[in-house]
Amino acid sequence: MRRADSVPGRRVATAARRPALAAERRPVPAGAGPGGWRPVPAVARRLAAGGADRGANPVELAVAMPAILLLLFASIQTAAWFVARSTALNAAQSAVNAQRLHQAPPGAGEARATTFLRAAGGWLVDWDDPAPSCQTSATEVTCTVHGRSLSVVPGVDFPVRQTAHGTVERWTTP
Repeated sequence: MRRADSVPGRRVATAARRPALAAERRPVPAGAGPGGWRPVPAVARRLAAGGADRGANPVELAVAMPAILLLLFASIQTAAWFVARSTALNAAQSAVNAQRLHQAPPGAGEARATTFLRAAGGWLVDWDDPAPSCQTSATEVTCTVHGRSLSVVPGVDFPVRQTAHGTVERWTTP
């Protein structure tokens, strides 16, 4: 069996390697706080007298809170705008997919976009004025959805317009 002090990588405190604990400790100066620290005289006077900064935290909070709330609501409004854009783009893509089918009836894309937007919730508002529109040529379909983002902050909303394109399915010669 090996001794603990002969194991590689393991240190054992011995009298030769480490001074005695009593010799390591230094006396705590008079007037020092817990842990032996001593405050600077000016700080000691403020701490003893209750401090000149009494009540500063509520004032700092009152100054900083409007800026914090502004940033919070601005980020939520920005997120609502991104969700409205995504909703409009998904509706336009859904309309293109319906309208590009081989021999699709006129208005199939607009009907699909309207169905999608009714099921999507209220992230995109006023999408029905003007309603989603699709233009079809012999080879391509283009569908556009208009609206506004949901307003989290009263009076603040952003216009949203998303367009999707696709090719019409048709028979061609090789």
